[in-house]
Amino acid sequence: MHTVTSPTLQLLAWIAERRRTYPETMEAWKSSCPRLTVWEDAVADDLVRIERGNVLLTAAGTDLLSGH
Repeated sequence: MHTVTSPTLQLLAWIAERRRTYPETMEAWKSSCPRLTVWEDAVADDLVRIERGNVLLTAAGTDLLSGH
């Protein structure tokens, strides 16, 4: 797993606040900037998952968030 950045923790906390849909998440977090890949990194690091159109934290994402 990569070093966890503040934006990654913000993404995880944002998802944990309430149910988030995939379109809502993409509108708020997707970036085409190669230097700001918060969403892509969270998916690659298995911190979030998409299930039935909703974005959820994985066990790893929940553990990471609770540890910070």
